Amino acid sequence: MRITDLLTKDTILLNMTASSKPEAIDELIGKLDQAGKLNDRDGYKQAIEEREQQSTTGIGEGIAIPHAKTASVKEPAIAFGRSQEGLDYESLDGQPTNLFFMIAASEGANQAHLETLSSLSSFLMDKNFREKLETAKTEDDVIEAINAKEAEENEDEVEDSSTSEGKVLAVTACPTGIAHTYMAADKLKETAKEMGVEIKVQTNGSSGVKNRLTADDIAQASAIIVAADTKVDMSVFDGKPVIEVPVAKAIHEPKQLITKAQNKDAPIYSHEGGSSDSEDGGGKKRGGIYKHLMNGVSNMLPFVVGGGILIALSFFFGINSADPDSEQYNRFAEMLNTIGGGNAFFLLVPVLAGFIASSIADRPGFAPGMIGGLIATTSGVEGADGGSGFLGGLIAGFLAGYLTLGIKKLLEGLPQFLDGLKTVLFYPVLAIFGTGMIMLLINPPLTSIYTGLLSWLEGLTGANVAVLGIIIGGMMAVDMGGPINKAAYTFGIATLDADNFNIIAAAMAGGMVPPLAMALSTTIFKNKYTKQERESGKTAYALGAFFITEGAIPFAAADPARVIPSMVVGSAITGALTMLFSIGLTAPHGGIVVIGLVQGGITQAALYILAILIGSIVAAFMVGFLKKDLRKA
Repeated sequence: MRITDLLTKDTILLNMTASSKPEAIDELIGKLDQAGKLNDRDGYKQAIEEREQQSTTGIGEGIAIPHAKTASVKEPAIAFGRSQEGLDYESLDGQPTNLFFMIAASEGANQAHLETLSSLSSFLMDKNFREKLETAKTEDDVIEAINAKEAEENEDEVEDSSTSEGKVLAVTACPTGIAHTYMAADKLKETAKEMGVEIKVQTNGSSGVKNRLTADDIAQASAIIVAADTKVDMSVFDGKPVIEVPVAKAIHEPKQLITKAQNKDAPIYSHEGGSSDSEDGGGKKRGGIYKHLMNGVSNMLPFVVGGGILIALSFFFGINSADPDSEQYNRFAEMLNTIGGGNAFFLLVPVLAGFIASSIADRPGFAPGMIGGLIATTSGVEGADGGSGFLGGLIAGFLAGYLTLGIKKLLEGLPQFLDGLKTVLFYPVLAIFGTGMIMLLINPPLTSIYTGLLSWLEGLTGANVAVLGIIIGGMMAVDMGGPINKAAYTFGIATLDADNFNIIAAAMAGGMVPPLAMALSTTIFKNKYTKQERESGKTAYALGAFFITEGAIPFAAADPARVIPSMVVGSAITGALTMLFSIGLTAPHGGIVVIGLVQGGITQAALYILAILIGSIVAAFMVGFLKKDLRKA
């Protein structure tokens, strides 16, 4: 099937009138609908928007490929649009977009359709082909350019099947498997050819796996690049250097990735217990202890948020409303407190430990991790409720995980007929026994350390309290959702579990400041921000109000030298004021929604809001003064 069987003259727009991303999407959808390619225009638009929420399809170099596979499509089709002036499509390279290919794939699309759609994505990596589209005067010129490119590719297509020593391998995959998968593959192959490097790329697309990497390929490869935004079977790469990056990185930084692979500048992937390291969108390694810790924290958070807010709601009926012996007693409040505190919060530390251990040792680590976490909270020093709390839970999680890994290694030499008993008998019995015995021995001293730390925190006054607030608030703004932010927030949760409500209040307030500050700054200093940034600022008001610190990340990524220091200063001031005002908050999340749960009533709630506003205003003016006026740039 040819591309021009799907892209016809009635789906071509040579002079788009759209001036924004939403308008461009509407205009292209309208062209497809007008051509009779859609069953349900609104349904298709929803599918396109859902894909855009995952990551922008503005891939850079003036190209956008919005796409969706849905039952709202009557028959597979492609709409081509061209904007002479270009428009802001939130492209990955931040540049205007002028060439648009909207791909409409039906749920019943056959393999030939999907391969044809994928071929188009590959062709767009050719600069000469793009120039022909940019200068086409008629719809026929567009059709002719595509047909010529397709004929050229068919002549040059040669299957790469060699497996020489030192070859670089790659796997590309994106959520829909139509566009980015093949663009990344072609960019890697094109760059490797320019560098004189042999490469083989496996594509995990909608039509299945193509150019699959063989065992011989993997055995003889120098390293493997996995550029994917969706799950890839990594077990076959066990023991090989593996570079893990988002699929967009392969499109925009292929040379750097190939160079790293040639130099084997990559961690050795270990399938047992997961890979040791991987890279995020910024190229920074995330792995080892941090990866395991974040697995525990992320799985614990639903218990924290749900349980914490239910406990806080019970206080609306009176601070002692859950106590049957109190005059304030209310049965419904008691039930809320039992669900939140007696059950959800009771599971915090075991869940934290269990998921840390399972991140290290896969499923066999989960049970010993849970048991170790439970022992941490229930078996400590006599009279110390809560045992060693989060401190013990962290140690139990890593202990259980690495102990289980050790046990798995020791049992590798058992006869094959006993393999079935490993997971159901040997692993759980030995790992739970080992973790449990060690935790019972070390938990009493851990409990003493933990309770001593909490007593020290509760004894802080005056300047010491302000310093603690500065540290907690500032940490929440350093990386806005990254490891430093998570460390401060997790510390706040730990003290909340120990009935200290001040630190979590400082953490939440500090985390609300960055998006609120950037929203204020874009409103006050309009001439120092682009139109897109001012629009993002409007959204940041809501994100900040609901304690979603990540709302400030786009601003920080665009101008880290000015934004991050300003946000840290504002959040640190808010943290200090919150601690000085002795603000206590019984809910661990929610932002403005839980302001009414601040201990001390309306006065304290007003002071809490004041602290957040002061920090936000300081940060907003600081970044506003530091940024350059765009009119003078």
